[in-house]
Amino acid sequence: MRTERNLTRLDRVFARLDREPERPAHIDVPKMSRHRVVLFTATLAFYLAIVWAVVITSWLVRLDWQVMFFRPYQQWSEIHWFVDYYVVLGQRGPTAVMVAAWLGWRSWRQHTLRPMLTLGASLLLLNITVGAAKLGMGRLGPHYATVIGSNEMGLGGDIFPSGHTANAVVTWGILAYLASTPRARRWLSAASAVTSLGVGMSTVYLGTHWLSDVLLGWAAGLLILLALPWCEPFIARAEAWLFDLRDRWRARGGGTVPVPAPVPVAPVALKPRTAPAEDAPAPEREPVSSARSPRAPIHLAPGPHTARSERTPVTPAGSRRPQHPERQPRGGGAAQPARPLTGG
Repeated sequence: MRTERNLTRLDRVFARLDREPERPAHIDVPKMSRHRVVLFTATLAFYLAIVWAVVITSWLVRLDWQVMFFRPYQQWSEIHWFVDYYVVLGQRGPTAVMVAAWLGWRSWRQHTLRPMLTLGASLLLLNITVGAAKLGMGRLGPHYATVIGSNEMGLGGDIFPSGHTANAVVTWGILAYLASTPRARRWLSAASAVTSLGVGMSTVYLGTHWLSDVLLGWAAGLLILLALPWCEPFIARAEAWLFDLRDRWRARGGGTVPVPAPVPVAPVALKPRTAPAEDAPAPEREPVSSARSPRAPIHLAPGPHTARSERTPVTPAGSRRPQHPERQPRGGGAAQPARPLTGG
């Protein structure tokens, strides 16, 4: 019974897929709840606090210089090779290609463009916000610092906030944002947090970023992830517009082919069929050769012959047919007893 129910359910699912192959699958869209709004506000306050602490050259700038003079890449030089590879998880190109491949497969399986459009929207926000902050504050990195103890702001640099860290938060966090189940969302959130934390600390280890750059990069990436639900209406409109454009393109490319008009044909006058004249000789028929070869003459043994129906079947043990004294053979003669067959 259970097997039959499972087969029935599978038949219903396949029938539904056959009816609606182009219908986008339902995806759990995160809502802009009160908790998310509060978290967004707190992250924005933390972002502004980091910027203010660096601008006024507070204790955070002194901590940046202390970490830089500590030179972690010299203190733990044995892990330098690993950090060089691990920091690639924060580069825009490799991470975008890997995540786009996975989300593209999901879009194809679920018949929806939302995963790819969400990734594009998040990367666009990342370029605008982080790029504008980098150019606006113009901070130099540790390797290009000029004055010990200064915040190195407004000197034409592009290091604040950390682009590697913000990109790691957004690129890997988008997988958790688009997760289809709460359990998957929790596991992916933890994995993306650990990955982005490691990428940020890797840049500090290599000396390419100040510690405050990494803190601001974490906040910048988290702000983009928290603001994505506000972009969902625009993503839905873009998806509907793309599907509509696809349908119109298909309708234009697969239109009906015009059928050519039939060519008029002149009517042909038919002559009436007349009966053959009585005086006309009949046509001679050609002799038809028989395909079969003539049979050879049959030579019968001499002696009286009986019909097939009057013969008595016999076996080496004698006749099996009972005797019928009332049956008389043709010709009125007396019935003769059957003789057993002998070889020869």
